[in-house]
Amino acid sequence: MKHLFASAPLAVLGALAAIGAGSVPAVAQSAGEKVNMVIAYDPAECPVAQPGEVVVCEILVQEDRYRIPTNLRYSDDPANRARARQVEEIKYVGDFGTMSCSPAGAGGFTGCNQKFIEAAYKDKSEADAVRFGLLIEQARAERLSTIDADAAEEQSRVEMIEREYMQRLERERQAELPGEGALPAPPK
Repeated sequence: MKHLFASAPLAVLGALAAIGAGSVPAVAQSAGEKVNMVIAYDPAECPVAQPGEVVVCEILVQEDRYRIPTNLRYSDDPANRARARQVEEIKYVGDFGTMSCSPAGAGGFTGCNQKFIEAAYKDKSEADAVRFGLLIEQARAERLSTIDADAAEEQSRVEMIEREYMQRLERERQAELPGEGALPAPPK
């Protein structure tokens, strides 16, 4: 990565830009220099500075290449909340009385058992053993999908070997034994 600097003050401006000083691009542009700020994921992707240009190249971690930038990823803005979270919050508005598991209202305690049961089933459905069970089931189904074709192929191979064996036996039975064809004539 090459940086061409016309003078020492511009080198200082470039260093300030790399540190993150906010007013550096305006100062550099007023000095007649063009500032090219680039985000790259590999040092080879940084452009070469042209005459009259300052290149500031920030190298980011390769894992973050396809992720949403961190400053946009975490936000407290209500518009950025997931719809599922909003629906979940609305679900419990006015949830009191019988089967609600709340201290308010008559019979509010009756829903607590149901919530515990629902939580247990949710934990059970998301457990690692269930995931492994699904993976094993998929592997078994994949293996069984070809078992009929493999069995038919093996059966035909065995039948062919048996036919060849039976034909060889038949040929051997019909063949003459050595010395059997020319029997000596009986003495007179």
